[in-house]
Amino acid sequence: MIAFWIAAAGLSVVTAGLVLREAARARPVDDADTRLEPHRRRLAEVERLAQDGLLAEDELKAARAEAGRSLLAAAEQSETWPRDGAGPRKVAVAAVGLACALAAGLYIVVGRPGLPDQPFTQRVAAWRAADPATLDPGKIAAVLEGVAAERPNDPEPLVFMAKARAAAGDMAGAEQALRKAVRIAPKRADIWSLLGETFVIEAKGQIGSDAKLAFGEALKADPADVRARYYLARARIAEGDVAGGLADWRGLLAGLAPNAPGRESLAAEIALVQASGKLPGAEPAAEANPQVQGMIAGMVDGLAQRLKQSPDDPDGWVRLVRAYAVLGETTKRDAALATATALFKDQPKVMSALRQAADTPAQAKTTTP
Repeated sequence: MIAFWIAAAGLSVVTAGLVLREAARARPVDDADTRLEPHRRRLAEVERLAQDGLLAEDELKAARAEAGRSLLAAAEQSETWPRDGAGPRKVAVAAVGLACALAAGLYIVVGRPGLPDQPFTQRVAAWRAADPATLDPGKIAAVLEGVAAERPNDPEPLVFMAKARAAAGDMAGAEQALRKAVRIAPKRADIWSLLGETFVIEAKGQIGSDAKLAFGEALKADPADVRARYYLARARIAEGDVAGGLADWRGLLAGLAPNAPGRESLAAEIALVQASGKLPGAEPAAEANPQVQGMIAGMVDGLAQRLKQSPDDPDGWVRLVRAYAVLGETTKRDAALATATALFKDQPKVMSALRQAADTPAQAKTTTP
């Protein structure tokens, strides 16, 4: 790779040298006659009007004087430039050459191979040492990425990293992490079903072939996997087999504990589909996963606690107000907005950002088993 960059740099230098050499040899276009021609025509027009008797004597003198002054001024301007243009050309060529030399020197000093990583690694190290409750999902994902690299045969960091990425809205990143996790632990039903749910979220609620395959692998590892059974039954209903899908859902509901998360919402969904004969229009979202919901709520609470201790953080208050708005926590949103307004009422930009954050629409909540 280094040899390639050296060759590319050498080729660039040769090309630049050829361009500069031709620029130095170029001769300027002598456009003095072109610049003087309009003034000459103007003077000739004055003489023609005089011959036709269209100008009085005093007007003729004034017109001749004005046209003559313009012609002399243009002629003097043309004489101020060197005939061969050597001066300006040499200055331009020297400036371009100097810029190339400075750029090469700067790269050698600043861009040389072997320099240590930029400060991002230091920031990740600081996040890793911090209280996880004070970190947003993106930072948690960055920390877990390092943990996963340190433990290449352990799927757990990848699973948690996928959940953090999903909470941050990076569903493609969550999918990538879960694909790595199932390669490490192909017999883990929970990882396969999480991967399938990620496919569903990425497809805006559609349960495609990739999702079905992932859910099928989950059931091979654990025939009782709740998430896989739920989505495969939902797929049957979406494809027109309403009776079969409802039967699968009822079997799933019968096996859930009375206090199991999502039991009530599943029962309500069964009743709705039974009454309407079709699936409701709501699409599952990242927040539909109870584990993701709990992670998001914990992070928001951690941000709120941190702002109580260190309130001089306008960006943090904007994020907190927006988070409460998205979660539909209007009381907490209004309280946070009032506190931030008292702190930053003299900063118009911060106030504008806070108002926009408060107006963020709440996301629809769809709880699945």
